[in-house]
Amino acid sequence: MSLSVKGKLSRKLSVESGTSKAGKEWKKQSFLIDTGAQYNPEVCFQLFGEDKIEMLNHHNEGDQVEVSFNLSSREYNGKYFHNIDAWRIEGQGAGSSEMEAAPVFNAPETKEDDLPF
Repeated sequence: MSLSVKGKLSRKLSVESGTSKAGKEWKKQSFLIDTGAQYNPEVCFQLFGEDKIEMLNHHNEGDQVEVSFNLSSREYNGKYFHNIDAWRIEGQGAGSSEMEAAPVFNAPETKEDDLPF
């Protein structure tokens, strides 16, 4: 299942970091997208790891973007917690250098006498 949302990058939150139980360093950053929906228009996504955080550095607040993401849920002490993990951020609009034109596929021309019956 591929999920994506289009909207305006409304806010980048500060980078958070820490150390896991295994002693490995980690970083994550959250950001908000304003979808323009009538109810609950803002969605908060998170990026986990330096390579994912770098994707956000290519976009500024106010840019129109499309975010591809995964949803996950986990249970802890009888309560469920949800994550919205972004894995791709693409700029939208004429000024974006990250968007490529979609390839155009033309159907081959057929002649009426090519039919087998």
